[in-house]
This record gives sequence, C-alpha cells and structure tokens, in this order.
Amino acid sequence: MNRLFRLGPVLRARKAQEDAARGAVIQSRAEIREAEALLKRRRLELTGADAPTEGTARAMVASLVARQSLAAGLFSAQRMVTDAEDLEREKIAALTEAAKKRRAVEMMAERHAEAVRDHDLRVDQANLDELAVTSKARQAANGTQDGGQE
Repeated sequence: MNRLFRLGPVLRARKAQEDAARGAVIQSRAEIREAEALLKRRRLELTGADAPTEGTARAMVASLVARQSLAAGLFSAQRMVTDAEDLEREKIAALTEAAKKRRAVEMMAERHAEAVRDHDLRVDQANLDELAVTSKARQAANGTQDGGQE
C-alpha cells in the first residue's frame, strides 16, 4: 500500500486558496468600514450646510447648489457602502467554496490515513498469526521429538 498521500500538494494549494479568500474577506470588511466612515462624514457635512434663510439671490442659489452637491456626495458614499457590502457577500461565497474544496481533499487525506492504519493493522495481525502458528508447529514438532527420545 502506498503510504504517501498523493494529493498532499493539492491539499496545501486548497489551504492557500482558502487563506487568500479569507484575506479578501478581511480586506472587504475594511473597505466597508472605510465607506461607512465616508458616509458618516458626508452626512455630517450635509447636516452642517443648512440652507440660508437670508442673503442675496446669488448667495442663496450658490448655497442650494452646494447642498445639492453635498447630497450627491452623500448618495455616492451610500452607493459605495452598498457596493462594498455586495462585494463582501461575493468574497464570503468564495471563501465558503474554497473551504468546501479544502475539506473535500482533507476528507480524502483522512480516509487515506485510515486505510494505511487498517493495512498496517492487518499486516501486524497476519504477522502475529503467522508467529503463533509457527510457534505452535514448532512446539508440536519439539513435543514429538522429545517424546520419541525418552
């Protein structure tokens, strides 16, 4: 029986893929936090830029345009958070798939190790049986020889 598990390199590769996928999920979560921080800043900027209640028409128009720009920035930041969350879900799905593939190869490795153990136990048992049979035959032969010499 071949004692060496031939898929060892595949198992190492699957573990590396899973680690890379785990790193991508961690990076994705960091991007979500950054996007959420930007969203919070944009929300505070928009809240702080109240529409003027007095002033020239040009100043009021400029202020409203500025508020519209801030609102567009807020919308953009919200979109970034949504996109980052979607990307995180994709990365988690990739991590789950990588973990399944790794586990499948791990299960094959475990079955191989169990088959090697079973083979070794059968060989050991066969050797013990052979020793027992040989010993009994030797004792029987010695008993006949000893009985004939007396």
